[in-house]
Amino acid sequence: MSQHLNTPALRKQMRSQRRALSAREHRQASDRALDLILRHPLFMRAQHIALFLPNDGEIDISELMPTAWSMHKRCYLPVLASPGQRLVFAPMTQDSRLELNRYGIPEPVASRHQIRQPRQLDLVLTPLVAFDAAGNRIGMGGGYYDRSFAFLRRRRHWRHPHLLGVAHDFQRLEALPQQAWDVPLQGVFTDRKFYPAT
Repeated sequence: MSQHLNTPALRKQMRSQRRALSAREHRQASDRALDLILRHPLFMRAQHIALFLPNDGEIDISELMPTAWSMHKRCYLPVLASPGQRLVFAPMTQDSRLELNRYGIPEPVASRHQIRQPRQLDLVLTPLVAFDAAGNRIGMGGGYYDRSFAFLRRRRHWRHPHLLGVAHDFQRLEALPQQAWDVPLQGVFTDRKFYPAT
């Protein structure tokens, strides 16, 4: 994979590569990533955990929810906030009703008082298209996570919530272009290992 592609070309190439995986390859990769997440201390300690439902070939971590519920943890899914291109997080339970957002991604239907803001979470597992050793991330291009977690850039020591990516191992690149508004991840889980940001 060339490190010199511009961001749109890189995004297109990575998305094509993960969509090309067979159903079996995708399930195996997801299972390996899930196993790493379940054993990680940040997951073990967290009480309020944001996840995502897979889209466009992303690693599927939805099977994390039954285990989290059995451990009395609370799970949330991102919801597009209106107005503005920001995310809030709605609780996800076994009884949650889902509706498709404008991108065709399911979101839990929740009342205003059930919604949690990004600052109110312990652990946020984020999808991504590509990442590097420093924790830089390329997403789908909407900038939702960067805007929603911009407050983390202003913190020098205490970082809460913990922002960790989830991806296929082939999505890891040597270095990515960095913008002033990017919010770096603290690490990324893949189907091979956990990469703490350096």
